[in-house]
Amino acid sequence: MRFYTAVFRRAATLGCTRYTAGRFFWGDVMRVLIIVIVALITGCGPKGVSAPQNAVISLDELATHYVVLELAMGVHDASHVDAYSGPEALRTQAEATGWSLEDIDAQAQLLQTQVSATSDSRRAVGLQERLTALRARVAINQQQYMTFDEESLALFGAVAPDYDDAHFAAILAGIDAALPGEAPLPERVDAFTSRFEIPADKLDVVFAAAMAECRKRALAWIDLPADESFTIEYVNDKPWSGYNWYQGGAISLIQINTDFPTQISRAVDLGCHEGYPGHHTYNALLERDLAQARGWVEYSLYPLFSPQSLIAEGSANYGIDLAFPGDERIAFERDVLFPLAGLDADEADGYYALTALLAELSYAGNEAARDYLNGDKSRDETVEWLVTFALNTPERAAQRVRFFDTYRSYVINYNLGKDLVADYIERDGADTAQRWQRFERILSEPVSAMDIR
Repeated sequence: MRFYTAVFRRAATLGCTRYTAGRFFWGDVMRVLIIVIVALITGCGPKGVSAPQNAVISLDELATHYVVLELAMGVHDASHVDAYSGPEALRTQAEATGWSLEDIDAQAQLLQTQVSATSDSRRAVGLQERLTALRARVAINQQQYMTFDEESLALFGAVAPDYDDAHFAAILAGIDAALPGEAPLPERVDAFTSRFEIPADKLDVVFAAAMAECRKRALAWIDLPADESFTIEYVNDKPWSGYNWYQGGAISLIQINTDFPTQISRAVDLGCHEGYPGHHTYNALLERDLAQARGWVEYSLYPLFSPQSLIAEGSANYGIDLAFPGDERIAFERDVLFPLAGLDADEADGYYALTALLAELSYAGNEAARDYLNGDKSRDETVEWLVTFALNTPERAAQRVRFFDTYRSYVINYNLGKDLVADYIERDGADTAQRWQRFERILSEPVSAMDIR
């Protein structure tokens, strides 16, 4: 049973409006929410829960209840709450409720009605978006799956473009021409890029240098809390290559997965993405500017499966290009990181020419996840497809499928999120200062996909 279809079929059986789930965009989502709200107000809510009869409850109170709901969801789904820096009393309350998934969904549905009665402010809309995502995640945890596109829209507020194999085949033809040889293309790519792997004993010094440069460049434009800091840990057996675990108080734990060798270009990628001006910067600004300065307690919590992730991942990926515009990144890596890693900088130009071509395959992961989660390809077929069309090694392809198992449609946030953020930041010929100003805005305001289209 699909989440949206189920909601509106329930409404239909009670004499309310029916809506059929499908591909739709934000205008449709808001109309859908209105239908749900109307259904609730007219008595079509879940049994045992009635619409509020008293005066309108303040957004602050509703936001507090929302946080308890998200923390209660975290009891059922260990990956749901990515970070929380709010009052510990709310976490204790959430853990003590014993709410089932059905309870969480019913209360989230009621909370949508209550929020709609307060205002149509951006804060209220943001809460509605989060509640929609929470209810979708409840449905997923109940094995009530949607299609890949329906799921990404419900959780993240966006649908990624759909590319066929011919799209990627054309890109592969260009890579094949740039890297001629007799071996299969994935093997040629792996053999060439393996020459640019950071030796294990130099990994820490290379990452430290990359992170320091990312931080210096971000702080030149963004004012962060004076006591902000991070630590780096090297881990293994993870479905991701890097992760920022925000601890609150402008402090982050950044973990780097060492399951596979790390190419030299990944140092700046991860330094910017996980640190500056990426996730560490984003979380610190949200906590300071929204949770603390405005008292918006909902921004003390980061629900991973929410519209916030499209901005988080999109800005973290775009932040790499913002911090290192033009050829500045290549120059820094060639002049600083290559020597630290003991790599031959004379081969840097060929390496970067190839990585630019490989970047054009970024949406291949989305297609693999879409077909796999929609049941159109098996696990083995998905691994094979990733080897052929994304040029992954079989081992990395298997890791990516493991990511799909854990995070599902989350994959759209990296590429589609970056494209949406880039379009917003760069529109109207924005200069460097304007780009940084816009970038800081989306990191410190309640922004989602609907705000940057």
